[in-house]
Amino acid sequence: MTFTPGALLALASAALFGASTPLAKLLLGDGVDPWLLAGLLYLGSGLGLSLARLGRRLRAPAEAEAEAPLRRTDIPWLVLVVASGGVAGPLLLMLGLARTPASSAALLLNVEGLATMAIAWVAFKENVDRRLLAGAFAILAAAVLLSWQGGPTGVGLGALAIVGACVAWGLDNNLTRKLSGADPVQIAAIKGVVAGAVNLTLALAHGARLPGPSGIAAAGVVGFFGYGVSLVLFVLALRDLGTARTGAYFSTAPFIGAALSLFLFREPLTIPLAAAAVLMAGGVYLHLSERHEHEHLHEAMDHEHRHVHDDHHRHTHGPGDPPGEPHSHRHRHPPLRHKHPHYPDLHHRHGH
Repeated sequence: MTFTPGALLALASAALFGASTPLAKLLLGDGVDPWLLAGLLYLGSGLGLSLARLGRRLRAPAEAEAEAPLRRTDIPWLVLVVASGGVAGPLLLMLGLARTPASSAALLLNVEGLATMAIAWVAFKENVDRRLLAGAFAILAAAVLLSWQGGPTGVGLGALAIVGACVAWGLDNNLTRKLSGADPVQIAAIKGVVAGAVNLTLALAHGARLPGPSGIAAAGVVGFFGYGVSLVLFVLALRDLGTARTGAYFSTAPFIGAALSLFLFREPLTIPLAAAAVLMAGGVYLHLSERHEHEHLHEAMDHEHRHVHDDHHRHTHGPGDPPGEPHSHRHRHPPLRHKHPHYPDLHHRHGH
């Protein structure tokens, strides 16, 4: 298996998000409205990251300026990201968690990886091979095994709501790919504040009541780490791996959530749950063990992102460009043909 920096970032993102699922289930057990909880989780992430970003700018301004800020042309993509991943996704997840055992809900979140990969392959034309497809089918088989309740009830409404959340987040992940060159903390902070405010306002308008100070604080902490820091790490992984592969690594999140759920809620380790875990583990392994290498052409490109002067960044600096490395400024890539192992990162989104 190949553990690139992007893979480690994606796995850390997955661990934080996976742990947040049973913890959110625990908060719902205190009688918190699902829609209200979605708002508190995202507000916790947005406000926490905003404070962290402010602290970074005061403590290390050069490090903060090394990231490219969001530009006016990024706003339409950011609006779509907030609507799909910040409003629709968490609301559907909270509704699903209220009707589904936490361990099954945690493992069902693997569907997000499948939705992410499918959209990346079909809509954004990221490359795919038999190994990636085999891994995707293994994860899908496990998700079906978990969601099927048998008898006339078929697939439960709670499971369908969680699958809907995963599709919304799959769209969100692919749209975030368009913003991955910009400051990930800024992206996640804006998403958290806007999505949190929208969900919280709508929940209160429908009669939901705020929990006590301890409940609000708990939701804020879970949201900061499970939604905020996790999203920052996810955006950083997108830069190195592309959307489909980052989604595949992120599919490890439900295993963290399922293990924590068995401990928190004393849920039984059933045969279907164990079989689903084996299928999902096999599918994730197939993605982790991929190696992609061929001769490829980099067409001329102009863009802005954090970088150092490596094989893909051999440009010269003008008088107004920042000194030191890493740094961020708009730069041009001349055409380049070479061969090396690579993923669909910021510089390898060519056709096949």
